[in-house]
Amino acid sequence: MILTITDLLPLVRQLNRAEKLHLMQVLVSELAQEETDLIQPGLEYPVWSPYDAYEAADIMLRILRESKEDPD
Repeated sequence: MILTITDLLPLVRQLNRAEKLHLMQVLVSELAQEETDLIQPGLEYPVWSPYDAYEAADIMLRILRESKEDPD
C-alpha cells in the first residue's frame, strides 16, 4: 500500500514533538544520502569560482554605486 502526503499528514500531526523531530532527522538523512549518490567517484565535476570573474565584479560595483546614489 502506497501512502500519499495527504494520507501521511494527519498521522504526522498526531506525533509528539520528539517523534516529529526524529521523523525529520530520518527524512533529512535520507535526502542527504540521495544527494551524495549523485556524485560518482573518479569523475570530474566543474566548480565555479569568482576568480577572474571581472564582469560579475563590474556589475556588482555598478549596482552598489547606483544604490548609493538613490537614497530610496
